[in-house]
Amino acid sequence: MIGTLTRDRRAVTSAALIAATAVLLGAAGLVAGGSGNARAVGGAVVLDEGELDFTPRLADGKLELQIDDRSGDSTVVREPSQIVLHAPASSLQYTADPVAMALGTTNMDSWQLNGWEAQNIFAPEPGWNGAEAGGDTEVTLSGYEGPGDFGLALYTREMDNANAPATPCLGSVASVQRTFTLPRDEERLLPIWQFTEEGVYRLTFTVTSGGSSDTETLAVVVGDDIDPSTVLPGDGSTSTASPTDSPTGTATASPSPSAPAAHVIAEGHIDLAARPAHGDLEFQIKEGSELHHTWYDPGQVVIHVRPASKRRIPQGYAFLGTPGDAVWWLPLQQNTGIVWPGWNTTEYAKADLDGRVSFRLDSVQGPGNIAMFHDNAMGVPVVSLNSGDGLPDTHTLGAGTHSHFDWVFSAEGVYRTTFTVSATLTDGTKVGDTETIAWVVGDDTDPSDVTPGAGDEPTATPTATPSESASQTPTATASASESASDAPGASAPATDPGSGSGSGSSGTGGSTSTGASSDTSTAGVLASTGAQVGVIAGITVAALLVGGGAVFVVRRRRTAQ
Repeated sequence: MIGTLTRDRRAVTSAALIAATAVLLGAAGLVAGGSGNARAVGGAVVLDEGELDFTPRLADGKLELQIDDRSGDSTVVREPSQIVLHAPASSLQYTADPVAMALGTTNMDSWQLNGWEAQNIFAPEPGWNGAEAGGDTEVTLSGYEGPGDFGLALYTREMDNANAPATPCLGSVASVQRTFTLPRDEERLLPIWQFTEEGVYRLTFTVTSGGSSDTETLAVVVGDDIDPSTVLPGDGSTSTASPTDSPTGTATASPSPSAPAAHVIAEGHIDLAARPAHGDLEFQIKEGSELHHTWYDPGQVVIHVRPASKRRIPQGYAFLGTPGDAVWWLPLQQNTGIVWPGWNTTEYAKADLDGRVSFRLDSVQGPGNIAMFHDNAMGVPVVSLNSGDGLPDTHTLGAGTHSHFDWVFSAEGVYRTTFTVSATLTDGTKVGDTETIAWVVGDDTDPSDVTPGAGDEPTATPTATPSESASQTPTATASASESASDAPGASAPATDPGSGSGSGSSGTGGSTSTGASSDTSTAGVLASTGAQVGVIAGITVAALLVGGGAVFVVRRRRTAQ
């Protein structure tokens, strides 16, 4: 019976699928009374995180569908037609096959509320409360508009463990029922809300109990392509704001003539790479896929870590901070809409080097800490770089290697990371290069206004002075999604377990940046760097786990070549 099924609220700590959340406060900038949510253009409140319940309740003998919003310090009762629900970019996640089958939709990644990642992301958690209607309530999807399919289905961890099918509640697909019964004793039913495409949805619900009914239309913005504060609530035909409530337009500032010219990379694949150059070594940034990429000097680039990467710290990651606190997380697999940083030594053959390439993080300047890590075969994080416990830290790679790790930033703002990359050639010559990379985390700062490289901000956090021995003492070896590319088709060596593979993903804007060099050649056979992580062997499977869900990555939505 649907009323007996509630979603398991245990933490599900999968690092493989994060696409983290973006909290869009929008152009209006007005605060709603009671819970601190942003106002949309129609005077509606944007609900983009926290608990809320759709509650059919009797008021003066008449049934009304209302929303109990618990996202703030106290519960606020709202009308569905006066709010905009936002399913942020981070709600894009693994779709369980039973959910796809129950709703007749897709088993590719979809945008979900109350999905497998609910406790790891910042997103709304909408439930249904049947205890205030005076009897069982029929909930009907009586109207529907949207760019993709929509559905509600019950699917818990217990059902998954028992290989049980999901229970459909209602859906937009013709083969799926449009009505479910909300029992009178169900105080919080938590179905998964699934949306298959980004955009604006308008869901009309009719609730009926004891001969009384009410119909309300809910506006839902899925993804971050559309600012939810610009969307009218309800059916989109009526503004709920008075003239004094309406947002006032503000002039857009013109770029300063002296603003620095930077190539901003905000999504897609990049590698921090060591390259041979006239008998020396150059540290450069490679943007794009194996076949279509562009090389940049770090002093030309600003890397933007978008708000969509925001997520909660899972249990077992105390080195990142307090579990549940917000961080900005770039996972070791590619997620749509955020940058995917890797490491690359594929332009060096093993015969070129005596030993490994050292990537030493000398200093971090910024508002918080940066950590880079992967999970071992037991699901325990292995930390390679962590500015939170002192620097320098050194990460090493063998020649002919391409790899990816998890990167986490603890606060929004501008960071500058200084790396010394060094190696010893087979003739004994020591080569190296020191460069600074600028990162912008969140949207508080416009990355196009940030000076690349070392910049001119005052140091925000103390950093250690690198010692001479630091570059000779690796603190971590290559791991998780790494692939050795000097032997086509071969598995990675035992010291460099794992394989990074998939279809290529083109970077954006690479060929137009001043001073960049476009390069479509390869040295040896490069590892593929696309949007879909392929078969992960041995330790790699465990490396994609943060408590569960390694298989979730194998159906990731592909990015165009």
